[in-house]
Amino acid sequence: MAGKGGEHPWGDAGQLVFLGLFLVVWVGDSFVLRRTTFLAGHVPLPVRLLVLVLALAAATLLVRSGHTVVDHGHESEGVVSSGAFRYVRHPLYLGSVLFYLGLALSTASLAALALTSVIFAFYDHIATFEERWLEARHGEAYRAYRSRAGKWWPRRRSGSREGGGS
Repeated sequence: MAGKGGEHPWGDAGQLVFLGLFLVVWVGDSFVLRRTTFLAGHVPLPVRLLVLVLALAAATLLVRSGHTVVDHGHESEGVVSSGAFRYVRHPLYLGSVLFYLGLALSTASLAALALTSVIFAFYDHIATFEERWLEARHGEAYRAYRSRAGKWWPRRRSGSREGGGS
């Protein structure tokens, strides 16, 4: 059974639980216990901070663009394929995963990185659930969109440009 607007029924609660769990693991391992951060000594801090800044910048762009197009206050009538949705089908989820990945890599916490992989699996599960709902609702329009936009990574565009824009 789908939640509001085809969302997974555990999507919102699961995201909050994983956020809390991640922050506890990341802070605990990175700044208190330091059990799995031994690789931090092999990667210079400026490099780790650059990775953090790049991941947070990408996450911010994806989430802002995704929220500009999709307003949780109303449901879209058709398949949304503008903004970040032009390139990836789940920019809000991808932005969240990049947030976790940036924090985990910034302190080289293997525990947080392992949890990030579990969080990604959760996002992939709820994204797949939502895609089934979208395909059932929008049919061929969603299948055509799915063939143009990658689930997690932008698809390589063919030599011809669609819609005249870059």
